[in-house]
Amino acid sequence: MKAKIHPAYFEDIKITCSCGNVMIAGSTKKELKTEICSACHPFYTGQQKLIDTTGRVDKFMAKIKKAQKIKEKKVKVVDEELDELVTATEEKEPVQTGFLTEEAGPEIKKAVKVKAAKKAAKKPAAAKKTK
Repeated sequence: MKAKIHPAYFEDIKITCSCGNVMIAGSTKKELKTEICSACHPFYTGQQKLIDTTGRVDKFMAKIKKAQKIKEKKVKVVDEELDELVTATEEKEPVQTGFLTEEAGPEIKKAVKVKAAKKAAKKPAAAKKTK
């Protein structure tokens, strides 16, 4: 072996587990710490031990709920703007709301017509119910 290129080797180091178990071994490090050893590992002990210190499932579920709320808000804003456009087209007033305008592309105009048709279809049904 070449001299002065290998790390120092310690023959009696302490390996300490989080459960309190201490083992003696040899390594290039002076001291080692582990989270699980053979004295506390479920495979060797036969006992199931749940280790979820960070709450990963809870964090994931919180992210899902937050994403759903944001999505609902965006849908609600677009629906409100479409409603304003429908009322504006009925009154024949040019209105500009956010990114939607009366002079919008064909997709928006089609959505406005569909929304207006639905609104018109609801009016006669509502009138019959009130009589």
